[in-house]
Amino acid sequence: MMKFSLRTKLSLSFVSVVLISVLLVSLITNLLLDKHFKEYVIENQERKSREIVAQVSQQFKTGEEWDRDAIEQICLNALEQGLILKVIDASGNLIWDATVHDNEQCEQMLAHMAKNMSSRYPNWEGSYVEDVYPLAGDLGVVGKVVIGYYGPFYFNDSDLAFINTLNRLFIGVGAFSLVLSFLIGSLMAKRLSTPIARVTTTARMIAKGYFGGRIAEPSTTKEIAQLTEAINNLAETLENQEALRKRLTADVAHELRTPLATLQSHMEAMIDGIWEPDVQRLKSCHEEIMRINRLVGDLEKLARYESDNLILTKTDFDVSELIRHIIRNFENDFAAKGIEIRFTGGREIITADRDKISQVVVNLLSNALKYTPPGGMVQVSVEGADDVTRIAVRDNGTGIPPEDLPHIFERFYRADKSRNRLTGGAGIGLTIAKTIVDAHKGSIQVRSKVGEGTEFTITLPR
Repeated sequence: MMKFSLRTKLSLSFVSVVLISVLLVSLITNLLLDKHFKEYVIENQERKSREIVAQVSQQFKTGEEWDRDAIEQICLNALEQGLILKVIDASGNLIWDATVHDNEQCEQMLAHMAKNMSSRYPNWEGSYVEDVYPLAGDLGVVGKVVIGYYGPFYFNDSDLAFINTLNRLFIGVGAFSLVLSFLIGSLMAKRLSTPIARVTTTARMIAKGYFGGRIAEPSTTKEIAQLTEAINNLAETLENQEALRKRLTADVAHELRTPLATLQSHMEAMIDGIWEPDVQRLKSCHEEIMRINRLVGDLEKLARYESDNLILTKTDFDVSELIRHIIRNFENDFAAKGIEIRFTGGREIITADRDKISQVVVNLLSNALKYTPPGGMVQVSVEGADDVTRIAVRDNGTGIPPEDLPHIFERFYRADKSRNRLTGGAGIGLTIAKTIVDAHKGSIQVRSKVGEGTEFTITLPR
């Protein structure tokens, strides 16, 4: 199938619209003109005939005599207008006959009229027509006038010249309109197709894996501006996802490399007989295996939570009681690090998945414990407002840099790029927490300032 560019199609569309418009206007105008001009010619023919009859009637003199010279002049003038007159008195005597006066001129005139009408109407069928009008005088009917003409109507040279001039005007306007529409159409098509071509080029670059290209040229066309914005957003999103994927690969590789290297060195030392496979060394290998197992478990958990078929087992429970229970489980860890933990809040019943909400709180408390220095404090609060319940976890730890805040909930994103094992984690705890909160139709937000601490706020419907 042959394909055409948008520019070609738009240009042809402009030209086609103008061409069709001019043709329709010309056709409708000619049809209306033909109808009204025909009526005008017939009415004008009738009017001239009655005027001639009135003029001839006035040439009857007292004593039943006719002014033949005046009648001749009237008939000759009528002949110049395409009318063939014959004047007969009341006795049937011929007073004037144009065919007797100059039959050759009459025949030529009728032939010329037939030619004019045939040029306008190719299938025209006309003929010589005569109308009879009585001549009335003071003593009654004094004769009659027979007016012959080419019928049923005819166009003289002036009429035909007017129609042909009008059609030539339409042709000229049509030609000018076509040229103008082509120029304007090409200009408009270029202005519309150029940004689309840039979008196409950018999309092809994205398809090839180059996400850095952006469309900087603005467009005054709303749809094209929206398309450009969508492509730029797509490129930015894919670029961020590509960076995240690479970081994910590096993170996972790093997290697996350390325990695997430790296991490999310990196992090789025991196989070569350098180390005895005692309980302490086997326990060290077991710890590394458990670390790998936890990482794999976190990956499986994230995949399950991010799937579309996440099942929530909702029950009614007191979220304050749940958080107090979790804090009791963390008391030894906080005490060992010298961190004070406080809880404020009364009874708040919500309808949610108890186990998954518990996991969210555990993840937030684990982060607070990890990033709060000895001597610091962590505050947990629960409060109800309208139809929602808010859970806040606030610490006075190291804080999160502003450039990391927009990405804190992304998979495997870690504000700490040092990959120190002490800062731990594969960077998916907050991603899991956000996924669980989103599944409950809630929201989770973070506020942080470097050196002052971080506050996570969870909003859940009751």
